[in-house]
Amino acid sequence: MSDGKRAASAPWIRTRLRTAPGAAVALAVLVLVTAFLAAAFPRAVDAYETKGLRDDIRRADAGRSAVEVARPQPGLELPQEQREAEARSPELTRVGKALLKALPAPLRADTSSVAYGVRTTKPIVANEPWLPRPEAKPPRLTYAAQSGLKDHATLSSGTWPATPGGVTADSRAVQGAVTEETAAELKVKVGATITLPTAALEPITVTITGIVAPRDPQGSYWSADPLLRSPSLVPDPTDPFPVHFWTGTVLLAEDAGPVLLSTAAEPVLFWRIPPDPAELTGLDGARLTSAIASLESGPGQLTVRAIAGDTAAVFTGLGHIAEANARMRDAISPVIAVAALGIGSVAAVVLVMTGALIAARRKAELALMRSRGGSLRGIGGRLLAETSVTVLPASALGLLLAVLAVGEGRWWPAALAAAGVGLLVCVALPLRTTLQHIRPTLHGAREDMVSARPSRRRTVAELTLLVLAAGAVTALQRRGTSGGGTDLLVSGAPVLVALIAALVLVRLYPLPLRLAARPVARLRGAIGFLSLARAGRSSAGGALPLLALLLALATAAFGGSVIAGIGDARDDAALTAVGADARVSGKGERTTLPDELVRTVRDLDGVRSAAPLRVEFGVAMPQSAAGGSGTDARGTGTGSGADTGGGDADGASGVRAMTMVGVDPASYTRLARTTGLPDFPSGLLKATGPSAPLPEGATSGPERVLPVIASPAVAARLGTKQHAVDTLAGSFKVQVVGTVERVASLASTNFLIVNSASLEQRAPTTLLLTGAPAPEKLRAAAAGKGEKFVVQLRSEERARYVNTPMQAGAERIYLAAVAAGAGYALLAVLLSLLQTAPERKTLLARLRTMGLTTGQGRRLLAFEATPQALLAAGGGLLTGWATIVLLSPGIDLVPLALAGVAGSDTSPVTLRADLWSLALPAAGVVALAAAVAGVQAWWASRRGSITELRAGDSR
Repeated sequence: MSDGKRAASAPWIRTRLRTAPGAAVALAVLVLVTAFLAAAFPRAVDAYETKGLRDDIRRADAGRSAVEVARPQPGLELPQEQREAEARSPELTRVGKALLKALPAPLRADTSSVAYGVRTTKPIVANEPWLPRPEAKPPRLTYAAQSGLKDHATLSSGTWPATPGGVTADSRAVQGAVTEETAAELKVKVGATITLPTAALEPITVTITGIVAPRDPQGSYWSADPLLRSPSLVPDPTDPFPVHFWTGTVLLAEDAGPVLLSTAAEPVLFWRIPPDPAELTGLDGARLTSAIASLESGPGQLTVRAIAGDTAAVFTGLGHIAEANARMRDAISPVIAVAALGIGSVAAVVLVMTGALIAARRKAELALMRSRGGSLRGIGGRLLAETSVTVLPASALGLLLAVLAVGEGRWWPAALAAAGVGLLVCVALPLRTTLQHIRPTLHGAREDMVSARPSRRRTVAELTLLVLAAGAVTALQRRGTSGGGTDLLVSGAPVLVALIAALVLVRLYPLPLRLAARPVARLRGAIGFLSLARAGRSSAGGALPLLALLLALATAAFGGSVIAGIGDARDDAALTAVGADARVSGKGERTTLPDELVRTVRDLDGVRSAAPLRVEFGVAMPQSAAGGSGTDARGTGTGSGADTGGGDADGASGVRAMTMVGVDPASYTRLARTTGLPDFPSGLLKATGPSAPLPEGATSGPERVLPVIASPAVAARLGTKQHAVDTLAGSFKVQVVGTVERVASLASTNFLIVNSASLEQRAPTTLLLTGAPAPEKLRAAAAGKGEKFVVQLRSEERARYVNTPMQAGAERIYLAAVAAGAGYALLAVLLSLLQTAPERKTLLARLRTMGLTTGQGRRLLAFEATPQALLAAGGGLLTGWATIVLLSPGIDLVPLALAGVAGSDTSPVTLRADLWSLALPAAGVVALAAAVAGVQAWWASRRGSITELRAGDSR
């Protein structure tokens, strides 16, 4: 390009920006916000995946996350000097440093917590008489000569264990230390001695010279093997009776490892390497799994054995942690992809609408340039240069803000997203504008839907899109959405449904408006007829604005339903775990609650109602029913999966055990009604006739028949016949008189509910409370009765379902998607109304010259905007509902709501349409449309009719 052309183009851009600074700034702001959202999304996904992987590794038990290399003691065929040398600190340190260097990427070690040494793997009985012997069993101890004791502990009393004069395999006296917890439980004092037998039956005397306190008790050094820090009371597996003994670890001096080679306690050499997740990213999960697999049974294992010895092996659970993280990521990704594709499509449509508005405002100017000989290339080039001056800096600034706002994440996906936004605007505006001026046009031609019918090409294009979208939705419905992983067809469901709805509605909605205008034309007044007539042919109701609104509303409804579903799932899980707002029960399954405790708790402030329950787990299924084939139980749909009801079983052979729940029908019915449980048919459990309450001290006869309400699985097994059962509350016969799906406080699907008044033993084991009692008063009342009772609160259980970084990041993205969807929906309404604002102003000016009042003008614009707003709102409701119905079979909200919480109910949580998420955005569209129309009418009334009419030549 010549210098003259460059000099000519610069004044054009500068002049245009000075002429319309408001439009340029508005476009720049819109591009800035869109580029920021587009660039922040991939960085936000990378950030929560990275934080999720790191958090999973940090929260895992050190024994699982640490990588441990272990090998048996050196072979007996080797010279004793060589065996001892391999067990000393210099050689162990050399091997440890080599192992750290050989770790495959991306695995990195936390060098501050690396430990190595020699330890025994077989506990040895300690027969010292001063050691505690619960249930007459002596303790069994392990011994470890581990590096870094002085760095990871402080000396509480005594002196550090040392090796004066050196220690060999023939040494028979060494020094050791124990932690404060071990000393307290095992009654160990400084100066005590413990005998450690050898393979030659020559005892080694271990003198306790110090008691130490861990600096970081939860750190890897002390937690990888918890016995180093805390002793444990464990059952004796060799005794037929349930007896327990103490087990713990004695810490020897760091260089005392050779002495353990002479014992029969199966000593091993080990190098424990805790991982450092600080440098890991979400994308490193797959590489980490591969690296761990290589170390355990691949090329990495050969490297380890070349360094540590041919018998070395690698033990770690880090690979399983990474695999669990990957499963959660794969479960969350499809849900996030729906929000990303939906909001991205809305943003693209709104940007194109902005270009259309700018093109409409400059149509007369560009038509004049075209009629005076301007070429399409020249006009398009000027528009491209003019747009790039504002759009490209805005895109770059949006990228910069996204990088600053989201600190972690890859930069190139964000850069591509921001560049895509800028490129779309830079190309869409010049292209759309120049295509309207391929042929020079006359000024003042009418463009409403009456005189300008859609061309055949547009009709064919719309029909093609409609057929393709309908085919894609049909294929998606037939194939299902539960294939796993991110699928573009599944993620694009909102776009497909919105496209179908937009193409259909934009063609159909003028018909009812024109039909409605005929009877309205015969009424007095012109406002109703004019508003319906104009609404039926207004260009504001085109497919593009409607598509943007439907997409935004569908995505907002989907995101709101996901967020609401997460909250509902957590509320339901907390209610299932506790059974009510609060629960008081014994520490053991058979512990009963005294009557005084029940009365005290029932009278506490904030308690609305109390329901005592007697729960007995593991009640044997009657022999007459347990021997069935199991067909009925499987037919109920509840015969699979592990049961958490405390011993119930429902395997392939049918229900073998069940839970019996004794209830007071009146109080339990109130509880079920308050907590949202299925309606309880309390009238079926009346304690009359054969089931009447027994006199005090009387025993229940085996021929006594009690009516029971059972779960579907148990009812299918028992049928309607009478069956004898043996329980702790007595022996009697039961007859099923009804079924319920759930029972309060139990996750079991195999249960019987009986009237507790009919039982021989009626004392409750659980008390369920509704209301809001003060937690401290409730616990004080439970603790004041001598025995320890467990108090559970629904609010505290609900608080357990805290978000992991991955869950929190996904929820934040959905909240942002809902907010962005609402914002773009409102912006689409504004753009569609602003596009026809000049025409409305001129119409009002003309009508005012004919006697139209200001109030009538406002009503005219409001009535005109209402049908289109109602169309968009109704279409948005339908589109959002259809999207949720289409995708819900393949979406399980458990990874977002309950994953990572031990003991939580992990049954599938399906997505359901949330009424508020559907209705609120749609109502906002209607309200905004009415508000904008009112503001337009008010603003137009402030300008004189002559001024407004002179602004347009022939309008």
